[in-house]
Amino acid sequence: MKKMNHFVLISAAGLLGFTACKGPAQKGAPAMPPTPVNITEVSVAPAVYYDKFPATVTALNNVELRSQVAGFITGIFFKEGEIVQQGKPLYEIDRRKYQAAYLQAEANVASAKANYNRAKKDDERYKRLAEQDAVARQILDNAEAALETTRSALAAAEANLAAVRTDLDYSVIKAPFTGRIGISQVRLGAQVSPGTTLLNTISSENPIAVDFVVNETDLSRFAAMQGKNINAGDSTFRLQLSDGTMYNHGGRILAVDRGVDNQTATVKVRIEFNNPDSQLKDGMSSVLQVLNEQSGDRLILPYKAVTEQMGEYFVFVAKDTVAAQQKVHLGPKIGDRIVIMDGIQAGDKVIVEGFQRLRDGGKIQIGIPAPPQGAPAKN
Repeated sequence: MKKMNHFVLISAAGLLGFTACKGPAQKGAPAMPPTPVNITEVSVAPAVYYDKFPATVTALNNVELRSQVAGFITGIFFKEGEIVQQGKPLYEIDRRKYQAAYLQAEANVASAKANYNRAKKDDERYKRLAEQDAVARQILDNAEAALETTRSALAAAEANLAAVRTDLDYSVIKAPFTGRIGISQVRLGAQVSPGTTLLNTISSENPIAVDFVVNETDLSRFAAMQGKNINAGDSTFRLQLSDGTMYNHGGRILAVDRGVDNQTATVKVRIEFNNPDSQLKDGMSSVLQVLNEQSGDRLILPYKAVTEQMGEYFVFVAKDTVAAQQKVHLGPKIGDRIVIMDGIQAGDKVIVEGFQRLRDGGKIQIGIPAPPQGAPAKN
C-alpha cells in the first residue's frame, strides 16, 4: 500500500514538472508578423474588347482569263499589275482565219437572202395567178415549198454568221470588269488552246472581302448583324494586317454561307471592306477582330492580382487586417489588365502585391496603395 502511494506521488511530481516546462515555452513562442501587401480599389471602367478570328482577304470578283479560240498571241495591250477598265482589250489572238470565216459567212447570208427574196416574189406571183385560176395548184405548192426552203437556208446562214462573229470577238480577250490584272502567263507568239491555256487573272479590289469561319453556336450572333450599314467611326469589325497594323476602314457583313460544314461544325462569314487605296490584296492573311457583345463598363483589375488553382481563379481581398481569398470568373484580358465578370464588387480592396505568401484569413499590413484602376497615376 505504501509502495503504491509512493509511485503515485512520484508520477504526480513528474507530471507537474512536465507541465511547468511546457507552459513557459508556449508563452514565449513568437507570433507570425503580418504580411506587407499593396492593394488597389476595384472600380468600374470602360472595357472594349474583341474576339479574334483568322481571316483571308478575298476579291469579290476574281476571274481567270482563258482563250475560247485557238491560235497564236499577236498582241498584249496592258501593263502587268495595273488597273484595267471593263471592256479594255487585253490579248489578241491571230484573227486572220476568223476574219476570213466571218466574211465568208456574210457572203452566205447575202446569197441566202437573195434566194429568199426571189422565192418570196415567185410565191406572191403564183398566188395572184391562182386566184384567177391561171396556174396549176402544183406550181403554187412548189413555190410555197421553195419559199420555206430559202427561209430556212437564210436562218441557217444568219446563225452561222453569229457563230463566226463570236469566234472573231473571242480572238480579242477583253476585261470582264474593272480590276487589277496580274502577271501574264503567256508572251507574244505563244500558242494557246481553247479553254485550257491560262492567260492571266484579274481581280476586283474596291470593295473587297474578308472570309473567316465561326462555330455554328455563333451563327445567330452574326446573322443578327446582317444588313446593318457602316456608320462613321463604326468599329464592330476591325482588321489587323499580317504586319500587326490595323486597317483604317470599317467593315460590314456581306454574306453568311448557306450552310454549316458537317466535318468542322463551322460556317463561313464574309465581311466587306472599302479598299480605296488598294492596301488589301487578294489572298492576304489577316486577323479579323469582332466587337464582343459584353463590351461596356466592367470591373477591371491588374492581371497580376489573379492566381490560378486547379483551373479556378482567385484574388485576395483586404478586409481590415485580414486577407480573404475569393473566387472570381474572368472575362477577356486587355493588355496587362483583366475583366472580372463576378466574384468581387466595386470598392473592394484587392491585393496586387505580396499575396504570394498569403493564405485565406492571413494577417496583412497594407503598404502604399496602388492607384484605383482607371485613375491617373500621381507624381
